[in-house]
Amino acid sequence: MLIFLLFSIIMYFSGLLVFCIKRKHFLLMLLSLEFIVLSLYFNLFIYLSYFNNEYYFSMIFLTMSVCEGALGLSILVSLIRTHGNDYFNTFNLLW
Repeated sequence: MLIFLLFSIIMYFSGLLVFCIKRKHFLLMLLSLEFIVLSLYFNLFIYLSYFNNEYYFSMIFLTMSVCEGALGLSILVSLIRTHGNDYFNTFNLLW
């Protein structure tokens, strides 16, 4: 059980590291956020199985994370349609 918890913590911090390093590329930021959500879901699943609880809350968490991913992809599509790419350095916020 400890190895799964350690693996989940390593997943979380590697997702945070990629999120901080690739902060100028919107698609890679979305992928790293989904990786962080996946590690949190894995951690929640370990926590619920450790205490022999129901997995109903994990299904609610998974539903909300899918909604978050769909919202991020829709923002990405609208961003690419308006600006042509997904790099943050091509945006001018003063316009």
